[in-house]
Amino acid sequence: MSALPYIDGPVLERLVPVGRAVAVLEQALRDGLDPELTPRRPAVDLPAGQLLLMPAAAGRYAGVKAVTVTPANPGRGLPRIQGTYLLLDGSTLAPLAALDGIALTSLRTPAVSALAVSYLAEPDARRLVVFGSGPQAYGHVLALREVRPVEHVTIVGRDPARAAALAARCHALGLTAEPLTTESLTAEPLTTEPLTAQPLTAEPPTAGTPAGALPGAVADAIRAADLVACCTTAARPLFPGKLARDGVTVVAVGSHEPGVRELDGDLVARATVVVEARSAALEEAGDVIIPIRHGTITSGHLAGNLAELIAGRVVAGPGPRVFKSTGMAWQDLVVAAAAYEAWK
Repeated sequence: MSALPYIDGPVLERLVPVGRAVAVLEQALRDGLDPELTPRRPAVDLPAGQLLLMPAAAGRYAGVKAVTVTPANPGRGLPRIQGTYLLLDGSTLAPLAALDGIALTSLRTPAVSALAVSYLAEPDARRLVVFGSGPQAYGHVLALREVRPVEHVTIVGRDPARAAALAARCHALGLTAEPLTTESLTAEPLTTEPLTAQPLTAEPPTAGTPAGALPGAVADAIRAADLVACCTTAARPLFPGKLARDGVTVVAVGSHEPGVRELDGDLVARATVVVEARSAALEEAGDVIIPIRHGTITSGHLAGNLAELIAGRVVAGPGPRVFKSTGMAWQDLVVAAAAYEAWK
């Protein structure tokens, strides 16, 4: 038996540029892929962290991504998240190729966001605020400028040096960029909000980030933003939702846990909210689960899933637009298959 081909990060980026990733994801949905039918990801708690398995099958292919989450790894100089993708023949389930799972995630997550933004955002959206300074933050800059005429980027991070480095990378793309910092990104990062039964009352005032906790420049950037991308591991809302103007499009990709969120209930309640799949969001997305538990919204507040959005069955209201992503296995499969098709 010949050795299994391995597609590493640089090769993946060459085979499937982010614009191509957006296109194949959209085509898969137009061809009838139903995000609601994607298998749930089994999560196994391990002594050092967590193991996630993300299986999917569609068309001529099947596959699974194995991802590990190890909270202590950054202190060891190792990635917090690691992973590998195994692509299979859909009929025989024979292995076809292995791919760098983290590079795959770093590509498909911004591509999914860009697909949603291409339908939700105002056509002339030019000012982008990105919370976070890691690979997903830069990936979202690259992806969102594929679908909207982004000219200015504000990077909001907890580490001044990393925020400045990402701003420099944006400058290299021909964008104007400014780095800003805020300690609110690290407030109680390992604490999740309780999901026990609670009275159906407004969310407690401590659930969000007080306006005064944000530097004035950050608050001003949010007020002026056309697009906001939240790409952090924060456990609590990054900014007061009242700062987001009507018409802004906010993407939140930082968590897949029901007790963790980047957006507060005020923003979610005002917004047209689109999710990848209702079933996944109501199980994993704290950004919508917590407001539901507090009685701020009901599950009926979700305007639609990604397939319904591109089919024209979601109409954005007058307020903000929110796309909440937890990451789904079908997305990995579609992009991995496109990479394999381009490679073979």
